[in-house]
Amino acid sequence: MKVGIVGLPNVGKSTLFNCLSQSKAQSENYPFCTIEPNVSIVNVPDIRLEKLREIVQPEKLIPTTVKIVDIAGLVKGASKGEGLGNKFLSNIRETDAIIHVLRCFDDPNVVHVDGKINPLSDKEVVEYELILKDLEVIEKRLDKIKKTLRSGSNETKKEIDTLERVKISLENATINKNDFSEDEFHEFIKPLELISFKPILYVCNVGESDVLNGNEHVEKVKQLVKGNDVKVIIISAKIESEINELDSEEEKRMFLEDLGLDESGSNKLIRASYKLLNLHSYFTAGKQEVRGWTIRVGDTAYDAAGQIHTDFQKGFICAEVINYNDFLEYGSEVKVKEAGKMRLEGKDYIVSDGDIMHFRFNI
Repeated sequence: MKVGIVGLPNVGKSTLFNCLSQSKAQSENYPFCTIEPNVSIVNVPDIRLEKLREIVQPEKLIPTTVKIVDIAGLVKGASKGEGLGNKFLSNIRETDAIIHVLRCFDDPNVVHVDGKINPLSDKEVVEYELILKDLEVIEKRLDKIKKTLRSGSNETKKEIDTLERVKISLENATINKNDFSEDEFHEFIKPLELISFKPILYVCNVGESDVLNGNEHVEKVKQLVKGNDVKVIIISAKIESEINELDSEEEKRMFLEDLGLDESGSNKLIRASYKLLNLHSYFTAGKQEVRGWTIRVGDTAYDAAGQIHTDFQKGFICAEVINYNDFLEYGSEVKVKEAGKMRLEGKDYIVSDGDIMHFRFNI
């Protein structure tokens, strides 16, 4: 599961990515790892892990991670191969969610590709190119179905009907996943990896003076997406760069306090990316390690067991589950058990965010 950062050239996209990939890991035992020059595995900041470490005193702490991809800059005409369009569009199709960085700062020293600061226009340019590419994919699929498959079969008719409706939605720029049933989406739409159907987060990149309250550019973005199932966050890539120049955590904390900020924008963005991918965490806690594990929202105890090892799934007996707040209240696994707060759950138990779990299995 990975999220791609997209945007026009010179909007602060790569600066922000560099801040994310160069930031120090929450735990020295699990440093950030760059897979390729434009891909980083980034630790997800989670204060709950630190609380567990204080109680358990493990040998090491391993946080959950999210994969961030810096996608090549987009220009008008990308869907036809202009600029790095083909690279941009092929890379973004491989991601599971999108962070769309919009330039909401004025700086004469940073040239805008269109010569003016207008995040609404920037948003339209990027998303128009994505729609054009999706239309191309839809039309190719429809053409193939009509030429090579039995047009009379019910399944073929259902796929044609679904894709024709998708095509209309794309042409009218009214894409809404809720307009299609779960079966239609998973059978006919999801396999095509249409970019316009991926979850999206808008990041308004502002100057230092606007990082707390935003500005008129940010307000325009918020008004434009109001009522849609998307989130807008405000970050200053310039501030994030300055934070990364500081050596100690104490210096970073003082710097943020001077700006009136509780945490860095990088941390805020990493957590937002994690949620954007519809992910959450459960924990294992022992003297050897305290660790966060990544699962999808709605996953079962059986799915969670498989994240640790396939043997845990094959021989699954049950999961011992402790609520995170109960663990903090009682201070140890033994005391939680004595208070009757540990539960035994089966394969179909839906894991809650923050559950502390131990799996019983037998092979």
